[in-house]
Parts: sequence; C-alpha cells; structure tokens
Amino acid sequence: MKGDEQPHSPQKRAALLRALWYRSRKEARDDAEAGRAITMPTETVVPPLQQVIKRLVMALVVLVVTIVLVYFDREGYNDNSDGAVDLVDAAYYATVTLSTTGYGDITPVSDAARLTNIFVITPLRVLFLIILVGTTLEVLTERTRQQVRIHRWRTRTRDHIVLIGYGTKGRHAVQTLVGQGIDKSRIVVVDAQQKAVTAAGDDGLVAINGDATLSETLLKAELQRASQVIVAPQRDETATLITLTARQLNRRATIVVAVREDENVPLLKQSGADTVVTSSSSAGRLLGTFMASPPAARALEDLMTLGSGLDLIERTVTPQEVGRTPRECGDLVLAVIRDRKRLDYATGWHTQLQPGDHLITVSRPGMDGAE
Repeated sequence: MKGDEQPHSPQKRAALLRALWYRSRKEARDDAEAGRAITMPTETVVPPLQQVIKRLVMALVVLVVTIVLVYFDREGYNDNSDGAVDLVDAAYYATVTLSTTGYGDITPVSDAARLTNIFVITPLRVLFLIILVGTTLEVLTERTRQQVRIHRWRTRTRDHIVLIGYGTKGRHAVQTLVGQGIDKSRIVVVDAQQKAVTAAGDDGLVAINGDATLSETLLKAELQRASQVIVAPQRDETATLITLTARQLNRRATIVVAVREDENVPLLKQSGADTVVTSSSSAGRLLGTFMASPPAARALEDLMTLGSGLDLIERTVTPQEVGRTPRECGDLVLAVIRDRKRLDYATGWHTQLQPGDHLITVSRPGMDGAE
C-alpha cells in the first residue's frame, strides 16, 4: 500500500480535517443562534404574574392609606365646588395627588392638613411612584446585577472543568462530577443549542451558547485557564474539531472525548485528546456482559452509577493508611496511583502506601475508607 494511502497518514488526515471543518461550519450555522451569551445559574425568582399582583396590592394599600388620612382630616381641606370634603372627594384627592396630577380644586388649608401633606402624603406619593415604575427599575437592576455576576465569575474562574455538549452524556457526566464532590461553580457548559444552555442554567451551571469549534466561544468559557475539558457533542467529526481547538487554546488541560465509533479514536488522540471513550463499543461490551453473566453486568453497572450501592472512586491516602499495604485498607483497593503510574493488583499489593498516593477503590456511599 502506498504511503499516501496508509490509514491516518498526514495527507489523509489533513484532507479529512478539512472536510470535517467545512461540514461542521455548515452545521454550526444551522444550529447555533446568532447571539452567543453567557447564561449564569438560574436563581429562584418570583413568577411575573405574582410580582404584578404584589405591586398592585402595594399600590392599593398606599392609595387606601392616603384616602383614610385625607378623610379623617377633611375639615382641613377645601373643595372649590361645594366647600366640603366627603369620602368620594377624599378618594379623588388621594388619586390625583399620588399620580402627581394635582388639579387644585381640592386643597389643604389648615396647618395640620398641610403638615400631613408634607410629612405623610408626599412620602406616600414617592412610594406610589416607585411601585408604578418598579418593573422598569427591576429590569435595569437585573441587567446590571447580571453583568456584575459575569464579571465576578470571569475574575474568579481558574482550574475549572469545561463541558462541551449538554446532551445525555453531558448531563450524566455532570451528575457524576457533582456526586464525586465537584462543586457546580467549577463546571462550565458550552452548547450550540439554546435549549440545552437553558437547561444547564436551570441545573445551576454557568453555560455558554455558541459553536464550540470556534476559539471565541471557548474563550468565553475561559477554557484557556481550565484544568479539564470534557468533549461530548452529538457527532464525532464535531468532537474532532472541538478537540483541535481546545488543545490549541490550552496545552496543559486534560481533555476527555466521547465518540460513537472506534475508528475515530486514533484521530482524536492525534488531535490532542488524552482519553477517548467510545460509547458504542462500551455499550456493546455491557450488553455482552449482560448476556454472559447478568449478575456481573449489574455489579459493573452499579459501580458506574454513583450512589447506587457500590461506588468506584479515586481518593487520596489517609494519614491512617500511610505505611500499610493496600490489602489493609478499609475499602477494596483496585489500584494505587503513584507518580502518575498505576500499580495494579499484581505489582502494588505488597508495597507500603506513601503520602500523596491515590487509591482506586470500591466503597459504599458514606463509608470512610480508613479503618
């Protein structure tokens, strides 16, 4: 076979990447919306109808209080039409006064009525106006507060996790990370679909709406300062382009990519991925295990589902475990990670644990690994 026909040769890889690039650009124009905005975690807010009703009630309360004040002090007011002020006249005066209309046909003439207008009715008038324009003020305040939150988030975001693609794989990845103790504030979601971005915001995550194959979108997610990147889009070719862009922006981050087909794994690793997970082959192996041994498959699924019974976790060695062997730990130890090397059952079970070692263990939720 000729050199330019070899699988994954530089010529073939370059041609494939160019084809993937143009195809992904077409998909991005179809899927991504024009505005790429940062969506902060959704806060608990009062429903709009409830807010309107609340403000109407407050305005009515202010109006009723003003009517009562004017009516009880009606002797201090003069009506140009008949000279007397009744309950209807008091309601009329309160309405035109609070709305700052002020026709002047009913006026306070006594000192007590004028002092009441100065120290009581005037503050009520200001309160009434604030309630009426409250919606506009709230919108302006919310915009300013959102900008402050985004600026604060940008300045504080360091060594975070960027998750690209908030579909089924992305959501389960977040659930696992949170179950492992990762705070949601350390996870940033990037997705081209506004629906997915909204869902991420509702789940308490910072989310970016945009095409993740573009550097400008990943820069909004502060990917250049991230420590880990999870790439989980719907299509393998899109995953390849995202991985290329992410690795160009960040040389030190650990990039984990999910793809559908095994044949794309070498290309993803050449593009900069540290680990590639093939969903189709993983599902196939699990299906085969279920057919061969359902109990073994259920145990494996249990290990992969955090909090369902048995958890497969990585943790640091506790001070009580230093100097012991892995067999003497409270948890079932599957591997020891030392200096970024994995010591499995055959090589690491007779060594003494050292400070800084990491253990891959099987434990029950809530149990302490140290005896």
